[in-house]
Amino acid sequence: MQENGILTIDQNEEGSRLDRVLVRHLGDSRRALILRLIRKGNVRVNKKRVKPESRVVAGDQVFLPVSLREPEQKLDSAVVPASLIRKAEMIPVLFEDEWLLVVNKPAGLVVHGGSGHDAGLIEALKEQRGLSDLRLAHRLDRDTSGVLLMAKNLEALRKLTESFRERDMQKTYFALIAGHPFAHAGRMSSKLAKGVVRGGERMVVDSEEGKESVTDFQVMIEYRRDDFDYALVALNPHSGRTHQLRVQMQNEGHSILGDGKYAEKEQLAAYRTLGGKGLMLHAWRLRFAHPISGQSMELKARWPDNWSRLLQR
Repeated sequence: MQENGILTIDQNEEGSRLDRVLVRHLGDSRRALILRLIRKGNVRVNKKRVKPESRVVAGDQVFLPVSLREPEQKLDSAVVPASLIRKAEMIPVLFEDEWLLVVNKPAGLVVHGGSGHDAGLIEALKEQRGLSDLRLAHRLDRDTSGVLLMAKNLEALRKLTESFRERDMQKTYFALIAGHPFAHAGRMSSKLAKGVVRGGERMVVDSEEGKESVTDFQVMIEYRRDDFDYALVALNPHSGRTHQLRVQMQNEGHSILGDGKYAEKEQLAAYRTLGGKGLMLHAWRLRFAHPISGQSMELKARWPDNWSRLLQR
């Protein structure tokens, strides 16, 4: 409950990270602002400075600066483009009940507004379905397709967030990568840090100062076409760092096809020669326990039609 700039932590948020609590209550679009204000000491818990990862307990008093006291701005139909709402209407729904909405997100569509985009899929779905409290449980890059999980209320969102934190969620991605990996299965471990600038563009790199990032991989099928080797791989990340799969595959020398940010120019050129277009990364399957019923859930999203040509033997 928020009153006079004070958010009182209730029992349902016991043990959660402070930054995640505030994102759930104040909106994902303010994530960067929330982190910045906590680190600057403008957000305090029981009148003390804290870190974003600090755990809260029931009854804690969280002081919010003025910039966080207003409710998250609601985007109305005049702000969300009609074309975006039409795209939202066409997106396949994989599962829906009173707590959750799960869709097969197409590539090329941002999941939320910000970073040069007035609105994204979440805002369009709020408008199109009349779900004002709809929130993202996780995020996919603009150019990544596949299973996208959303919560319809804060109770479901909190439990899903904790499931991700405890790594109770099992995610499987498919990717088409350049070359044929020598090992057909294995584990990639990195320490990934974001915010590094190369040529004026922000990148994610493997760095000693980065966060531990682990992904298991399995080569499914190998291809050779027009003297270019590529392969279909299954990727199971055990952490959820920004661009984790893209950076780790690039570090292995097998960039994901169509990755204009991290792939080598020669690999991009060969991919385009085959008629390829777009990033070949797809969130295929998500396994998790329903946040309310506890039922075991397994949701799968068929890969985009433009994959078919490259998957033919």
